[in-house]
Amino acid sequence: MTQKELFENFSYLSDWEDKYRYLIELGDALPPFNEADKTEANKVDGCMSQVWFTFDKKDNAFYFNATSDAHIVRGLEAVLLTLINGKSGKEISSFDLEAAFKKLGLENHLSPTRRNGFFAMIDRIKKIVAEN
Repeated sequence: MTQKELFENFSYLSDWEDKYRYLIELGDALPPFNEADKTEANKVDGCMSQVWFTFDKKDNAFYFNATSDAHIVRGLEAVLLTLINGKSGKEISSFDLEAAFKKLGLENHLSPTRRNGFFAMIDRIKKIVAEN
């Protein structure tokens, strides 16, 4: 799915229940995550749920994979991956993920702990990009 398709799909969903279901569908569609990668080194701190990220870098572009033990968080991961996968470190660092989050209409419907977890995931991604 492209960013454009992601934004279009969310724009068609007017109520939170539909967006919530769509987030869960997105999370369910994430590629499989290797159980061996569920390590402390790949774990995201600051999330109430268990969250892990791995990445590959090919031709200066980053490709992340993620998983969580919470369905809604897996959906948020899928949103993030749609927004950043295949981009260079410079593109990811300069991309306003917070603005994208608001544009999707998610900021008013997630609990403070889920929102904090989402931003912890963004921080982790930006740290990975800065270090690699």
